[in-house]
This record gives sequence, C-alpha cells and structure tokens, in this order.
Amino acid sequence: MTNRIGELRRERHLSQAELAEGLEVTRQTIISLESGRYNASLLLAHRIARYFGLTIEDIFLFEEEP
Repeated sequence: MTNRIGELRRERHLSQAELAEGLEVTRQTIISLESGRYNASLLLAHRIARYFGLTIEDIFLFEEEP
C-alpha cells in the first residue's frame, strides 16, 4: 500500500511537525507513514482523510497483487 501523505503535506506547505500536531501523532509517525515503513490503522487513516478533506481512498492507494 502506498500513500499520498507527503505529497498532500507539501501541497499545503505543512512541515512534518505541523501535520503531526494536527493529527495528534508524533513526527516520527509521519516520517514512517511517508516512507512506507508504517501503514496507518483504520482510525488514523480516517483522521488523516478528515484532516485533508479527502476520502481514505484518495490518500491510500491499494495495489492489488497479481
């Protein structure tokens, strides 16, 4: 699964720390999400989607296995 968190954050001119504060998570969580080392829980994915005013599907891209 990939995500557009970094792209959306940069489009809105937010630092990783600002996004982390807005989502009530650590900056390390944002770094891990953006690098793909960590997949958000459903609760966090929902919070991220609401923060950006998008759907979960607009942010998290599920790649089907062949």
